[in-house]
Amino acid sequence: MTMTIPQHIIIILVVTASTMLTRFLPFILFPADKPTPEYVRYLGKVLPPAVLGMLVVYCLKDVNISTGSHGIPELIAIIVVVLLHLWKRQTLLSIIAGTLVYMLQVQFLF
Repeated sequence: MTMTIPQHIIIILVVTASTMLTRFLPFILFPADKPTPEYVRYLGKVLPPAVLGMLVVYCLKDVNISTGSHGIPELIAIIVVVLLHLWKRQTLLSIIAGTLVYMLQVQFLF
């Protein structure tokens, strides 16, 4: 099924409006001349570690230590991420290096 030109235009408009809304809404709800509500500051403090914790659980949920590589590539990649982050304190570098180490292990070692 192909879309018509009006359908394309409607999709582009909806995507544009949604993107603009998500970008502008925080500035409308929390203007610079007013203090940020306490609950928003609280969420800004606790959500990043919570999201990272959920991401780790999600990434490791299907690892089976009783079969295959026994979770060794995952464990090595986690150790690389933790050590590199403790050493350099650069999140992006840690994530990229951990991903690279894991992918290289899966492709060439395990």
